[in-house]
Amino acid sequence: MSRFIPVLTVAALAAGLMACAPQVGRHGFQMIDIAPNEIEAGVDTRETVLAKLGSPSTRSTFESESVWYYISQTTERYTYNATQVAGRSITEITFADGSDQVQGVRLIGLEDGREIAMNSRETPTRGRELSVIEQLLGNVGRGQLPRTEDDDPGRRRPD
Repeated sequence: MSRFIPVLTVAALAAGLMACAPQVGRHGFQMIDIAPNEIEAGVDTRETVLAKLGSPSTRSTFESESVWYYISQTTERYTYNATQVAGRSITEITFADGSDQVQGVRLIGLEDGREIAMNSRETPTRGRELSVIEQLLGNVGRGQLPRTEDDDPGRRRPD
């Protein structure tokens, strides 16, 4: 019996350490053969960018043909904690106006982002606010009349 106590202790410690390991999630663009920062301004074109990196994660809303974004994010989650963003990488590739030539490549990281405080207040809607009594009694008299023997849902009434 005393031989199993060290084995059980080691197994319990190993299980405890495995519970502390984070669950890592990788989302978005995944680098395979080439990193986005290896794209060179003035050398690469749209075709070479598509061949090296593939289609972009998204394009600019207002300049959809001149700015492409490749976005990737890594998250970590420990056992009972909320998911935290461990890293974020955004590569912005800008093309020259009227040309397929790469004009610039900019790397944006997690440290470049800003936290925006959301406002929890709601904008009131126009109109009249009903009280509880008005809401309860408001539908009285608007319901359907009870069915009679002459009512048949699948048949037209003889008028």
